[in-house]
Amino acid sequence: MNHPDTYRDKQVVVLGLAKSGVEVAKVLHKMGALVTVNDKKEIDQCPEASELEVLGISVICGSHPSELIHHGIDLVVKNPGIPYSVPPLVKAIELGIEIVTEVEVAYYLSEAPMIGITGSNGKTTTTTWVGNILRSAGMSPIVAGNIGTPLCAAVEGATEDDWMVVELSSFQLKGTQQFRPRIGCLLNVAETHLDYHGGMEDYISSKANMFANQNKDDLAILNWDDSYCRSLIPHMKARILPFSVREELVEGVYVSPPYIANTEDSVMRTVLYRDKEGRTHEIIPVEDIGLPGRFNVENALAACAIAIAAGVSIDQLSSPLSSFRGVEHRLEYVKETKGVSYYNNSKATNSKATTMALTSFKNPIVLIAGGLDRGSDYMELLTVFGERVKAVVLLGETKHKIAKVAELAGLKVISIVDTVEDSATTLITAVNEAATLAEPGDIVLLSPACASWDMFTSYEERGRIFKEAVHNL
Repeated sequence: MNHPDTYRDKQVVVLGLAKSGVEVAKVLHKMGALVTVNDKKEIDQCPEASELEVLGISVICGSHPSELIHHGIDLVVKNPGIPYSVPPLVKAIELGIEIVTEVEVAYYLSEAPMIGITGSNGKTTTTTWVGNILRSAGMSPIVAGNIGTPLCAAVEGATEDDWMVVELSSFQLKGTQQFRPRIGCLLNVAETHLDYHGGMEDYISSKANMFANQNKDDLAILNWDDSYCRSLIPHMKARILPFSVREELVEGVYVSPPYIANTEDSVMRTVLYRDKEGRTHEIIPVEDIGLPGRFNVENALAACAIAIAAGVSIDQLSSPLSSFRGVEHRLEYVKETKGVSYYNNSKATNSKATTMALTSFKNPIVLIAGGLDRGSDYMELLTVFGERVKAVVLLGETKHKIAKVAELAGLKVISIVDTVEDSATTLITAVNEAATLAEPGDIVLLSPACASWDMFTSYEERGRIFKEAVHNL
């Protein structure tokens, strides 16, 4: 199907506007498809609609009409975040109409080979890092996907000499059928997005779609230390290249000496690569990696494994590993004031991500956390609260849940911020409270362990408000 006639004269419904919906609608229209775009939001909330209508694309806003899905529809392309329980998708399933996300369409149309990167945590950092490494090595990476640039827009003009470096969420992967990356990477799996997937089985199955169509000529990059990742190995056909911070590997990228506990220490470690002939190559001392924290060492190992699989030589790795300073809202240093350092980790939308952030520092931490309640009990935070946190400032729907964990951990200072109509004011109040509790040498860390949608439109908005509040202290 990788040719210009793939979608010609096909009746396609694109469900959901947003960036990916707009781009896939434009691409399908250009390929000769008969496209209808539908969004439940009212037309005045869909500024993208006029752009599509000018092209001759039908746009229906304000509802999901019952006649939208019928036997004549060949394909439904859904916005990744739309649940399969909405009426148009339920009807499409009943009628046996194929439902995919924009990733599937882009895969069919791309001339460039793809590197797919997924995981519960670290996707954006690792994807950006891989792009930097490949660019530093003189290659032509195109970074796209869940990281911000819709894949359909990115593949236009891409050639077989480029690499598509694609961040992929479980929502996107769930809607794939034939998608096959040349290199696929699963960083880790944590309990998250269960409100969408209904349980871990569907969540893991969606992540596993990354590898479903790979064969022996492809590569699967896996976190050897993650039991969920390793459980997929018996079902894989691709050659596996693992990475590990806990074990010396027969083949793969690992740290020597290995980490033996979920803590930071002063041991001098080195990142090594052992090839399939058993030869060991030194890549970089861990202390020279540009981002702090053990979880960023894991991200660096994954980036190294992906880059090696893409053809980057070992001696081209150390410079971009050491010069990379991270991505906004991912353990982002904001400023130091009155001897207290402030970090923005708004992207931490689950307990594991917050645990990773907390274990990145040796100084006492005043943690700002809380947000959308997706059903987690947050007990994963119990141990790290007792070991690393001196005080918590809590807000959002989960504030009382997390407060119970903090109490069980023995924390004496637990501050709960009342929610006011202006969400920004609520977060600013939390920052001011954290600043009051912090002493010189402490760290104030925004790492919510929750999604942002109970109070903010996105984790980016939450992070920006936090940074503004810090700069106004």
